[in-house]
Amino acid sequence: MITIRNVSDLRVVMHRNERPIYFISATNFNLLGIDQWVRNFRFISYIDCFDGRHPKVMVPSRQDHAEFESIEDINNYLLQHKDVVDEILRRGGRPVATFLMFDERTEEICKELGIEVWFPKATLRARCDNKMETVRVGNKAHVASVPNTLGPAKTFRELMETAKKAGIGSDLVVQTAFGDSGHTTFFIANEMDYDRHAKDIQSENEVKIMERINCRGATMEACATKSGTLVGPLLTEVVGKKELTPYKGGWCGNEIFPGAFSQRIRDKARDMAFRFGNQLIKEGYRGYFDLDFLIDKKDGEVYLGELNPRICGASSITNHSAFAYADAPLFLFHLLEFSGMKYKIDVEELNARWAKREFIDSWSQVVMKSTDKNVDVVTNAPPTGIYRMAVDGTVSYDRFDFDRQAIDSEREAFFLRITGPGDYRYEGADLGILITRGRVMGNDFELNDRARNWIRGIKKLYAGKSVIETKMQAAPQPGSFKIL
Repeated sequence: MITIRNVSDLRVVMHRNERPIYFISATNFNLLGIDQWVRNFRFISYIDCFDGRHPKVMVPSRQDHAEFESIEDINNYLLQHKDVVDEILRRGGRPVATFLMFDERTEEICKELGIEVWFPKATLRARCDNKMETVRVGNKAHVASVPNTLGPAKTFRELMETAKKAGIGSDLVVQTAFGDSGHTTFFIANEMDYDRHAKDIQSENEVKIMERINCRGATMEACATKSGTLVGPLLTEVVGKKELTPYKGGWCGNEIFPGAFSQRIRDKARDMAFRFGNQLIKEGYRGYFDLDFLIDKKDGEVYLGELNPRICGASSITNHSAFAYADAPLFLFHLLEFSGMKYKIDVEELNARWAKREFIDSWSQVVMKSTDKNVDVVTNAPPTGIYRMAVDGTVSYDRFDFDRQAIDSEREAFFLRITGPGDYRYEGADLGILITRGRVMGNDFELNDRARNWIRGIKKLYAGKSVIETKMQAAPQPGSFKIL
């Protein structure tokens, strides 16, 4: 067996890969395009984003099932679907599965089918995913979070007393252990704020109580390997924009561009991710992970936000950044880590090279949710493909493609449709993801006019037929939880 010592070796090995590797999830968004780097890589999806036109995406026929409550439920359904089992058996080999989310039941099904899961165990991922555990791991790595304390907050009075003892004031942010896209992040400055979220907070024995700061969000993906932690570029976060999401504080996109952050902030975030990743290795975790950062607008201090022990919504941009095309996408190092191959990678050399400005290009993505409170059934939806924006700001479909690199200019965008004809459209439903060259925010980090035109233009291409509320409650809602 050869020892992989550099990126060239890695690219050759992935180009010649013989093992069937699957990404099983609701859609292929998170690892969009990885199939172009890895031979025998396929997607198994629940939602047919491409109307059957993507050659490496398999969508099984729909079968009756219990209502999905999580993406784990979707994956477990897919793994037990006869069409999927038959396809995996047909392709043979020693199959490998990768996921966005999975649980212990997923692991059991994979074991029964002879599928190897190339991620840390579900129990370890769940422990690391706990926001309280993130703080503790960060403390061990000397990676500071926003001034905070951990503990119960069963009443408003208990919350304020705990905050006072910690010296973090009375204008607070409270987070429960698990949750995403702002669903379990609560801004509390008075008893009325607390009462609004009391049910969620009181059900937890321990919550994270933070001083509220005026901050910018940022995110960075990395990969913990036996050679050390590889660190990707620092991305801005699009958060809580009313045109995109009904959730205050909810993630709804990312940007990457050379001037997004000062050199000092980039260096600080990279060092924090490197140290945090090395601590994760000591905790038993390895492979792909994502760190969210909070940058205080007052003094530019960089704080640890939270850990996502997996690929995530930012993975689509990270794995298509300039550094990836110059060397290799970060996810390839994750596959290498679990492949059993011998390797010795110069992590310091790669991290130093990827930190240079020339390895940062300019891309943006926004996740478009339905923000209307009414409920309807979609009768018309824009197909996945390349769209063009006219001089007057109107948007129209141009051509089919499944490669975001097919975008020629900032006048074009790639739209990956999630909600399609026949699906229910309701407040919070994921409509799709729009990916474009250039920025979607201005220097004030508000959506720019071009972004608003894109969002408005795509949404205008949707049409629906109203349904009564009682009928909606009885119907399956595949997008009522985060699927990205």
